[in-house]
Amino acid sequence: MAQTNINIRMDAYLKREFDELCNDLGLTMTAAFNVFAKTMVRQQRIPFEVSMDVPNADTIAAMEEVEQMKKNPAVGKSYTDVEQMMKELLT
Repeated sequence: MAQTNINIRMDAYLKREFDELCNDLGLTMTAAFNVFAKTMVRQQRIPFEVSMDVPNADTIAAMEEVEQMKKNPAVGKSYTDVEQMMKELLT
């Protein structure tokens, strides 16, 4: 089978971490990329989920609460004294 070279650009820190992990697994980076490429070709897809970070229910609720407070400032509590705010938040 004929061989060919490819060049990949990546962050130096990521390369170092990836190389260390490959070594720990007994692989070269070339072997790891070949495993990835062969799996993609065989499965005709990226062999793992690629997605955006999805906020959890608590984060979504907090974002909705902020939107409501922006629409109606009376919904939330406001402070003019940072010390008072911190005291209430920490108790």
